[in-house]
Amino acid sequence: MITADKIIKSAEWIKSHHHTLKKLQVGMILGSGLGELADEIENAVRIPYKDIPYFPSSTVAGHKGQLVIGTLEGVSVIAMQGRFHYYEGYTMQQVTFPVRVMRELGCETLIVTNACGGMNENFKPGDLMLIDDHINFTGSNPLIGENLDKYGPRFPDMSRAYTPELKDLALKTADELYYNLQRGVYAAVSGPVYMSAAELIMLRRLGADVVGMSTVPEAVTARHMGMNVLGISCITDMAIGETIEGITHEEVMEVAEKTKPRFKSFVRSLLKNGQDGLWRITEGE
Repeated sequence: MITADKIIKSAEWIKSHHHTLKKLQVGMILGSGLGELADEIENAVRIPYKDIPYFPSSTVAGHKGQLVIGTLEGVSVIAMQGRFHYYEGYTMQQVTFPVRVMRELGCETLIVTNACGGMNENFKPGDLMLIDDHINFTGSNPLIGENLDKYGPRFPDMSRAYTPELKDLALKTADELYYNLQRGVYAAVSGPVYMSAAELIMLRRLGADVVGMSTVPEAVTARHMGMNVLGISCITDMAIGETIEGITHEEVMEVAEKTKPRFKSFVRSLLKNGQDGLWRITEGE
């Protein structure tokens, strides 16, 4: 069971191992193919998840499994180099525990990224998509159970789960880079299987443009705590139910690898462009 006490103790442990930690502006969850961005963080302190009290350990190939704290484009960041997934057997509360810790450390903004399958016929593998909204089809929710009153209300509103000002920033940044940034709705499923043809058709008819196995739990938890949220997806394959031919994790990672330079450039430019007032700071105690 995740409690406020565990969140605080985890944050205090991180502070004790990063003596220069005074303020953090942006938390980042780096999904498949984007983990290398954490290697570019300057003045970095790297802390393996397994060393942090109450943290789970990432079991997915391509996820290093560590927190990286430092600066990127002049912004003070804390990045998850590899995330946790519901399908790994963790509870939703464990999956989202690092987001709670980021907030406890002072972050007021979360940038969450992922690799996903495209269900919109206007998309193609290698596209980046701005998440306008989401559909939680995981069958669970990270806020089930006793509410953590210290962090947020019992019934938080998700009508604007992704912060409009940050979406505007993403669109502006894409224009500057001459990137064709898609926009759409992200459907989160539990995994770990790739969807059947009938399931993909159903999700598309419900209004989803892409499908993946992450992101929504983290976004819900961040919004529960009043954080600003920006979601960016990398479309690694097309998941059109009527014509789907099947996909493997290796194929997903191959496309993510090819897209990585554009994805990294985009996130770095976002951070740089957001310095003018968007990355709010909470002073460390």
